[in-house]
Amino acid sequence: MPTLHQRARGRVAYEAGKAAEASVAAHYSAQGNRVLHTRWRGTSGEIDLIVEQSDGYVFVEVKKARSFAEAAQRLGARQVSRLCNAGLEFVAQSPLGMAASMRFDVAVVDALGECRIIENAFGEGGAY
Repeated sequence: MPTLHQRARGRVAYEAGKAAEASVAAHYSAQGNRVLHTRWRGTSGEIDLIVEQSDGYVFVEVKKARSFAEAAQRLGARQVSRLCNAGLEFVAQSPLGMAASMRFDVAVVDALGECRIIENAFGEGGAY
């Protein structure tokens, strides 16, 4: 059974993650995009944000830490695989199916709440 301190730390981390996701969602919305889902869950895993752009879907993984570099390091290969599978699961259910255009972004948020978006993070020329 977790201690009171562990539960409090977990709650703070949960709320910080939600705030980071809301900040990133606001960033995409300000660019004229539509946020379709937050914390979408499929059988393959969870996607933090699903954004609809004029040319397709953007699946966004949000990572928060003290620094941008630390946040980026929190994304492992197994998580990338789950994210990609969940994205494929989502588009398979979309009107265009597997013909739908998609990309995977990583949004890193630092301790000040500033965010940076790594577009097409897993694709050609991506950071991961």
